[in-house]
Amino acid sequence: MFEDLRWFGFEWQEGPDRGGPFGPYSQSERMELYRKAFEKLREQGFVYPCTCSRQDVLRALSAPHIGEDEPIYPGTCRARTELHLDASAAGRVNWRFRVPDGEAIEFVDRALGAQRLVAGKDFGDFVIWRHDGLPAYQLAVVVDDAGMEITEVVRGEDLLKSTARQLLLYRALGLAAPEFSHCQLVTDDSGVRLAKRHDALSLRALREAGRTPGELRSDFSPKPKSDWRTARYPRCE
Repeated sequence: MFEDLRWFGFEWQEGPDRGGPFGPYSQSERMELYRKAFEKLREQGFVYPCTCSRQDVLRALSAPHIGEDEPIYPGTCRARTELHLDASAAGRVNWRFRVPDGEAIEFVDRALGAQRLVAGKDFGDFVIWRHDGLPAYQLAVVVDDAGMEITEVVRGEDLLKSTARQLLLYRALGLAAPEFSHCQLVTDDSGVRLAKRHDALSLRALREAGRTPGELRSDFSPKPKSDWRTARYPRCE
């Protein structure tokens, strides 16, 4: 991945391959930081144990789930506490963050402008710690970005709802949130976003096919809506 990015023309000043003042940069080496954040949320009552599988959640919904964002959790285990757990639940407990139903999470996106998502309506209780003993995406990136003093996160617009979830985590953990810029996704001719699951061409495949970085960059029509270069530590996801 690093080789492909360098070939395309990207440069970076710190990271797993270069080190830096906010290491370690590999998430496998940051587990203690994630556990500490999780324990803080658990001690303060922000999370609860959930034994529902993804199929359990889908079966409990009154309407079919469409799209790539996780379905809104129906609240099956919301009243559950650790006291309700028994030995049979060992190894299959996920921990969910209890969202404040009805609260509007608002933020100004530096690319898309004012955003407003309502907890319990646009997104529901979400997993922060998985049954296999690993942090879920939402918790890991919040801990990483806060610990590395990230000032702006640049990522695809398909993660707008994740931003609302993460802002709740920043607040619960008492951490300063970065600013966000959500960009349009790169899609194919039919409007489907490029993804490995759809056999989208990788930079490596394009490189092997004889394409050059200059040719690929000329295919894009960037529409800059903000100047993120003033951010101290912007991170692209």
